[in-house]
Amino acid sequence: MGGRIARGWYLATVSLRVVRSDGTLSVLVVLGGIASGATALGFLVPAAVAYSIEEKWLAGVVAVVGVYLTTLVATYFAVALAAASAEVLDGRNATVRGGTAVASAHLGAIAGWALVLTTVNLVIQALRSRAGIIGSLLLGAATVAWGLATFLVVPIVALEGLGPLAALDRSSSLFRQKWGEQLVGTASIGVLFALLGTLPAVALMFLGFASGSGALAIALVVAGVLIAVAAGVLGSAARAVFSVALYRYASGTGATGPFTERDLESAVARKGSGFV
Repeated sequence: MGGRIARGWYLATVSLRVVRSDGTLSVLVVLGGIASGATALGFLVPAAVAYSIEEKWLAGVVAVVGVYLTTLVATYFAVALAAASAEVLDGRNATVRGGTAVASAHLGAIAGWALVLTTVNLVIQALRSRAGIIGSLLLGAATVAWGLATFLVVPIVALEGLGPLAALDRSSSLFRQKWGEQLVGTASIGVLFALLGTLPAVALMFLGFASGSGALAIALVVAGVLIAVAAGVLGSAARAVFSVALYRYASGTGATGPFTERDLESAVARKGSGFV
């Protein structure tokens, strides 16, 4: 376990180095967060109002549409981020316009993939609400397998322009060809950044609330929120960089940017591989 954490931390620092070299990547994450958050709010509020007046069918429809459109917006910016990450890994300056132009060119594929994601996520949530302990464990394993199979879909859409189902097939095939059938996990860069941001953010906000009112309390709470947001932005950008590098390695291009082939080969563990 310690070796896996250390490997994940190393890959996170390499990815972060790429992110820090071009501010466009962080800007795209922020824009995507604002756009998807505004979309979610624009539908969840009407859904909540409809539910409060006993129009449950209408609330359900509005909520599902809102989830789909929020996923669509988030996926659009994820594809733009992947395209921009490829530019930075190749040593070129990325631009917001360039990244969004790639996403706009593949809008049909993005819309289709957002529909797949929405459907699968809603089905998993519905099953989870009805599953017992064993069912939850099985669903957890299925969720991990789904995450691995879909890990390369966004860079594939951005860099190959494939449709949603073709991109899913390509993603799962690349993983099987490169790392075999017995995949057990990938370096969780996003989780590492979330922990690094959440722990100090919670500590600062706790100190802020515990200190009572006043300028110090407000400053501590604001600092905690800013740290959490910054960690989330950097984590999302670093994960995008890593997914593009991993996609290129799996597709036969080889190591790219500051990543080595050994880094990318060991980023995914196999059962019985000896990695811990």
